[in-house]
Amino acid sequence: MASLSTTQKILFYYGLSMVIALAITYLWSWFDLRTLRDVGVWVKPMKFMAATAVYCITTVWLTTLVNATVGASAAFKGVAALIIITSLFEVAYISLQAARGEPSHYNKNDAFHIFMFALMGVMAVGLTASQAWLAWLIWSDLGDAPLSATTLGVLLGLVLTFVLATVSGFQLGGHQPPSGVGLALVGWHWKNDLRPAHFLGVHAQQLIPLAGLLAERFLGAHALAGLGSFAAVYLAAWGSLTWLGLVT
Repeated sequence: MASLSTTQKILFYYGLSMVIALAITYLWSWFDLRTLRDVGVWVKPMKFMAATAVYCITTVWLTTLVNATVGASAAFKGVAALIIITSLFEVAYISLQAARGEPSHYNKNDAFHIFMFALMGVMAVGLTASQAWLAWLIWSDLGDAPLSATTLGVLLGLVLTFVLATVSGFQLGGHQPPSGVGLALVGWHWKNDLRPAHFLGVHAQQLIPLAGLLAERFLGAHALAGLGSFAAVYLAAWGSLTWLGLVT
């Protein structure tokens, strides 16, 4: 932690605050048994708190993984601010709606809720755009340095997070998932549900860089080929889940 910049520390501790909020919300959910569409009202806020925590902590990790200067740059302050503002808005509004026993997503009961649903979409795009911005900062700082599998994995992961999560997010905005509990832990359904594809889009931020790191460590001269193969399979899986969510 001592080697992190002030901005990196702020983003890291913000992520930890979401872990604390998740724990408190989980405990409260045992006493508040209200449901929305047959699912506990606090399930969605907890999912967003968990995702935000992982997103923020991973962003800090990626800046330390490939570049020691980007995390201390003035531009990274903008990236961190964008992440915090957009994610905090979403978590706060979703939690408020849960406390009121009303849906945050797909709520078209009145003009206010329609506006807030659209505003959440704008915030979600801003959140994923922060990763494209970070990829550009890392790429610009590399100069003529050769790309290792780890660095390429980070860049691919950041760009794919922006592209895939944004596409899936817009698709989800017009395609409400089925009601009910669904699969354990995640709550997804096998049919007519785009959330599995959206999950892959959002978490390309962690999974693709991790693949690059492992490829560099274990595949030697074949690391880049291994990373490319993993990325191709990942894209195919995202495409398949998107197709299943739309046509079944």
